[in-house]
Order: sequence, then structure tokens, then C-alpha cells
Amino acid sequence: MSVHPNWPYVNFIARTVVGLLFLMAGIWKVFTLTAAKHADQFFVQGFTDHWIPTWLLNLLGYSIPYFELIVGALIVVGLQARYALIAAGLLLVVTTYGHALQQPLFDIDGHTFTRLILIFIVLLAPVGSDKFSLDYVINRMRGKQ
Repeated sequence: MSVHPNWPYVNFIARTVVGLLFLMAGIWKVFTLTAAKHADQFFVQGFTDHWIPTWLLNLLGYSIPYFELIVGALIVVGLQARYALIAAGLLLVVTTYGHALQQPLFDIDGHTFTRLILIFIVLLAPVGSDKFSLDYVINRMRGKQ
């Protein structure tokens, strides 16, 4: 089966855009807002009336900014991109649950849906078609492509 000649460009654009969305969110949350304020404002204060224990809210609130920063950087450069995209998708599952817990008719059309579609595009692309990634370069050097 042949791969459409535009897949390398589709992969690069979709991967880079979704990676930048996660990376820039992480950079802002870590260096401007700070992880402590992120945890307090968006997790601890936002879920005081829900079943989630405070220790778990703090753990998620502190770790998500760093997680987004690291996963976003990996996605942008295309290093372990498939695993990073899956991890980012699982983060979207967690945050969607949190938003829906706060507001049962949560509007997913904003950041969540855009990121989700971009993740799907890259994950559904033919394996090895992302020629503008570190994964591709490393695999070529190892003789796997």
C-alpha cells in the first residue's frame, strides 16, 4: 500500500500545532502562572465540593503544567511522538472528566476538541510517514526505515 505524498506535511503540521498548544500551555503554567497557583486556582478551589481528595487535586494541579511542557516539547520535535500523543490524549480524558464534573454540559468545542482532532490525525497517519520528526531521523539512522 502506498502512502499519500502529502502525509509527511499533514503529520508535520498537525503534530507541530498540537505540540505547540501543549508546550505553550505548559510554559505559561510553569513560568508565568506557576504550578502552585495552577493547583490552587484550577484544582483545589475548583473541586472543593466534589469527591476528589485534596491530595490528588494538588498532585494533578502541580504535575499537569510540567507534563504539558514535556509532552508538548516531545510532540513538537517528534521524539517518542506516538507515546507522547497517547499521553496527551489521556490527559484530555482526565481534564474532560474534571470539566464535566464541574459543569455536566461542558462545552468541548474549545481547546479540548481541537487538540483531540489533531492527536487523532497524527495517530491515524501511516506509521513512518512523519518524515519531519526526530523519530524518523533516528529510525533512518538505525536502518529501520
